[in-house]
Amino acid sequence: MDEPLATPLRIGDWCVNPMSSEISRAGEIVRVEVRTMRLLLHLAARAGEVVSIDELLTRVWSGVIVTPDSVYQAVTSLRRSLGDDPRQPAYIATVPRLGYRMVAAVSRWDDRAPMQARISPSLTGTRRDVPDISLPTLGSSGRSSAVIGAVAALILLLVAGYWVYGNFATGRYAHADASVSVSPQSIGVLPFLDLTTQEMNEEYFADGMTEELIDHMSRILGVRVPGPTSSFYYKGKQLPVADIARNLGVAYLLDGSVRKSAATFRVATRLIRARDGYVVWSETYDRPLGDILTIQKDIAAQMTTSLRASIDGLSSEALPNTAR
Repeated sequence: MDEPLATPLRIGDWCVNPMSSEISRAGEIVRVEVRTMRLLLHLAARAGEVVSIDELLTRVWSGVIVTPDSVYQAVTSLRRSLGDDPRQPAYIATVPRLGYRMVAAVSRWDDRAPMQARISPSLTGTRRDVPDISLPTLGSSGRSSAVIGAVAALILLLVAGYWVYGNFATGRYAHADASVSVSPQSIGVLPFLDLTTQEMNEEYFADGMTEELIDHMSRILGVRVPGPTSSFYYKGKQLPVADIARNLGVAYLLDGSVRKSAATFRVATRLIRARDGYVVWSETYDRPLGDILTIQKDIAAQMTTSLRASIDGLSSEALPNTAR
């Protein structure tokens, strides 16, 4: 199929909308960067075929001078957005020394045929594949009425039991959730935003900056930091700060952005208190363009040092008493 530019696509379980640069599935909406969407569309256009690194650099990064590392980083980011496992890929498979291949079914959004092809053959067999479950023949209308009455009573009993158990379980878990104490020295690092240009071609740097910072923060004794898998789940999602912090089990969230001028990388970051949404710390770091890994490591180290001085103060803050 030709590479689509505006028509929504069905890629596996996801609805892909190129116009809004969003993918959605079962009510979940994830916004992807412009360059990442181009990568997804090009792989989808060549679904089932091996697409080389050189071709991706030419087609997706046209007019931009980058290295193959940009492709690796972008594919990693795309897999995170799709929820794909590179070891058991359902969407993008790596073909060693050759490139990548889209292995998920691809079609226009209003065409469900490729999705039907994924149904297990055992579910599309003849009627005899399904066990025939039927009630025994009743000898009289009296016996029939008695059986129906017994079945109805059993159904009512099951419904009542489910209702009682559901209320008990809900109350129990709600009480347990209310009694959980969040450590004041817990910080969730959210994926940094790429604000370079309209092209957003520094997403790989922003993702690398996020992972480097998580690694450095996790080395601070006594500080709890959720791992990259938990943090990157929220990439592209528009959720309240309090909700994200509650899901991650942290008292603070650290977010940031990446920008680039002609010769400078600028990384801006801020620490947000989850309970009220106030910014309690912020800093900006400028570095001349150079080796990306060195820049990320240097900024993450300096940022961690600066934050370390504030962490002791965080532990002394009074947290809201959630347990009554």
